[in-house]
Amino acid sequence: MDPNKKAILVIGAGDATGGAIARRFAREGYVACVTRRSADKLAPLVEQIRAAGGEAHGFGSDARKEDEMVALVQKIEAEIAPIEVAVFNIGANVRFGIADTTARVYFKVWEMACFAGFLMGREAAKAMVPRGRGTIIFTGATASLRGREGFAAFAGAKHALRALAQSMARELWPQGIHVAHPIVDGAIDTEFIRSNFPERYARKEQDGIVNPEHIADLYWQLHMQPRDAWTHEPDIRPWMEPW
Repeated sequence: MDPNKKAILVIGAGDATGGAIARRFAREGYVACVTRRSADKLAPLVEQIRAAGGEAHGFGSDARKEDEMVALVQKIEAEIAPIEVAVFNIGANVRFGIADTTARVYFKVWEMACFAGFLMGREAAKAMVPRGRGTIIFTGATASLRGREGFAAFAGAKHALRALAQSMARELWPQGIHVAHPIVDGAIDTEFIRSNFPERYARKEQDGIVNPEHIADLYWQLHMQPRDAWTHEPDIRPWMEPW
């Protein structure tokens, strides 16, 4: 481990927001440590960062598994660099009517969108608190604030993640750890939106859906805030999004 380097851990480094966050911090000299359940899917992102002159490492990891999360953080801390920033960015946006929401679906969504966030947050805090510095960011969504029809499982999990972030912020801010919960209240420019909501995706030409690179810029700004002016819960939405 090189103590002169700084690492960012991105849990859920997909092709849109998570990847953009990793690239943004890598441009600033941070070692990007990115995870997905399938390590093979990380290869394009890792190569992209390296081609741009940055340093990146991909890890196949199931964030819902406590032993895997513990081992991941310990490995990065021991072999790569101190984790200065940890970002939880796992999705789990599934739609089921309440009568069709099985116990398995509800529990799996909670595991992915909330419990995994707890595991990451706890392990990141263990590493950061002794150093008295660090940033932990949990990606929120519209469902963090209000539950829509058909999204009982997702909204329940995102509400719980928001409560986790609030509790962690109140505990860890006095110890020098900036915990934030940005809420992305609008469609993001992703393949999921393009394929499933073409009418929403058509707004892209009008800046009517969120650019992942701009989310990444906000995350960098949050990390760079002086501690006398920290923000916990900024919201992000396109100018034409009703709210």
